[in-house]
Amino acid sequence: MRIKILASAVEDLHSGRLFYELQAEGIGEYFFNSLFSDIDSLALYAGIHPKIFGYYRLLSKRFPYAVYYTFEDDIAVVWRVLDLRCHPDRIRQALHEG
Repeated sequence: MRIKILASAVEDLHSGRLFYELQAEGIGEYFFNSLFSDIDSLALYAGIHPKIFGYYRLLSKRFPYAVYYTFEDDIAVVWRVLDLRCHPDRIRQALHEG
């Protein structure tokens, strides 16, 4: 199975990385690697996650983030990687902007 990461998701990952790097040196890199590991798991598990706001939602194992993706024709398309500490309306809005 193939995984496609859209520019909006890459921007989300970059923002999260910068946020965590400001908290402590090295945490941003750990965040980035952890989320990419979660995204890589879609090669095996795409389509098994619950749908939220019309997207499949994979919860990160180590950070309060979720990977929102669609799954069609053996391709998992990652639309957004969002901080779950936000208000649900803000998450919904980000997904519709996606």
